[in-house]
Amino acid sequence: MRWSAVVAVYNEEAFLPGMLRSIQAQSEPCHVIVVDNGSTDQSLKIAQDLQAAGGTITVLSEPRPGQVHALAQGVRAVETEFVAICDADTFYPTGYLAAATRLFERPGRYTVAACAWPRPQAHSAVAQWFAASHKLGAQRLMPRQNHVNGGSQTFRTAALLASGGYDPAIWPYVLKDHELMNRVLHLGCQAMAADFWCSPSPRRGDRRNVRWTLRERLAYHGSRFHRRDTFFHEWLAPRLEARGQRDTVLRDQPWNGA
Repeated sequence: MRWSAVVAVYNEEAFLPGMLRSIQAQSEPCHVIVVDNGSTDQSLKIAQDLQAAGGTITVLSEPRPGQVHALAQGVRAVETEFVAICDADTFYPTGYLAAATRLFERPGRYTVAACAWPRPQAHSAVAQWFAASHKLGAQRLMPRQNHVNGGSQTFRTAALLASGGYDPAIWPYVLKDHELMNRVLHLGCQAMAADFWCSPSPRRGDRRNVRWTLRERLAYHGSRFHRRDTFFHEWLAPRLEARGQRDTVLRDQPWNGA
């Protein structure tokens, strides 16, 4: 088995069963690692029931609030060559891991990350074509930047660990998918392809608590790769700290009516 899939879970009972079915149905064998981050609904029981049914799944608990803590624990349990970071509200097509494997095995390149473009759910073929063209075009123009969210990222496990991985001592804020990819890309290149996609849920319409400003995004795009550590840790981090945008704001789930 070459693949593990790590999913951090906090109150995801509505989405978790479908997501787990999609990742367990992969054409590439996969060890699923679910890390419950203090759910108060049935999420933990759903994962434990699947584990008891004999699936290739490990269920862990991380009491410290924050997705970064849960993902760090999950990655520590990985023993495979590759690891997919998955979101509980995302659908992964049957060939998701097979498509990623082809990208990692491209000859002549040391690929450390393969990133799936987000295919919109219940949208027209034109909207899906536009989404693919936008992400694939951005990756070709800016190959040393991140263009997807964390649930669309897969890594060569050795490179992820060598980069420091998910670590609140390194980056306790939102946008950790971007900051982490910056560290990983110091070790190799990333890849995307038209046949490598996943479908996130459209539920999170209001992302004001978890996004950067237009000025910050433009500064990210304008920064040179060899200076990007300075951009994240000396310029962006203090701004996110001042706005209270630590990783724990991801626990706000307005769609649950809380």
